[in-house]
Amino acid sequence: MEHQKMKAIKDFTQSIMEKDKSGHGMDHINRVVRLANKIAETETCDHFIVTAAAYLHDTIDEKLVSDSERAYQQLNDFLNGINISTFQIDKIIHIIKNLSFSQQLNGTTERLTSEGQIVQDADRLDAMGAIGITRTIYYGGYKGNPIYDPNIKPRTLQSKSEYREESTIINHFYEKILLLNDRLNTKYAKEIGAKRQKFLEDFLEEFFEEWD
Repeated sequence: MEHQKMKAIKDFTQSIMEKDKSGHGMDHINRVVRLANKIAETETCDHFIVTAAAYLHDTIDEKLVSDSERAYQQLNDFLNGINISTFQIDKIIHIIKNLSFSQQLNGTTERLTSEGQIVQDADRLDAMGAIGITRTIYYGGYKGNPIYDPNIKPRTLQSKSEYREESTIINHFYEKILLLNDRLNTKYAKEIGAKRQKFLEDFLEEFFEEWD
């Protein structure tokens, strides 16, 4: 029964994300699911909640959907429709609502459960390393942001609205991506993060050497 529900969840996600051109498509979703499952094997947690939230975490993201409140209602109706319990729905949606980097800038996030910390780590790891570099550049191009401008300095972001303002692609590494490693929750994720962080730092060093 749980297998059938998870297949329905994956299919629901794919129906929403399959046409994504921002770097948050099903390739990203599937990597987050795989990473979350690997991390979950090292933690005490509800594996169904982890996998479900990993699949669904971007289906209501306000930067990806035109109406986030409607997307939340659609998600809630879908989960009810496949007989996910109210307790499980609440846990899944709590994770999704409190997962993102930008949400935490407002100081309005609630403490994540162990399942939420696992999904958050998996999502953040996919923003790091070689894949993370590729996705950052891809998303910056999607948004029409310049690659780099030495006259535009990286910001110390203080709010979600400031985070949404345009910057350069290279600045995004300093404003967000390089900060993720210190914000990982689990031991296993931190082990992966250390390697990916070094790759990021080496890339930026090489970028500036070539730019100059």
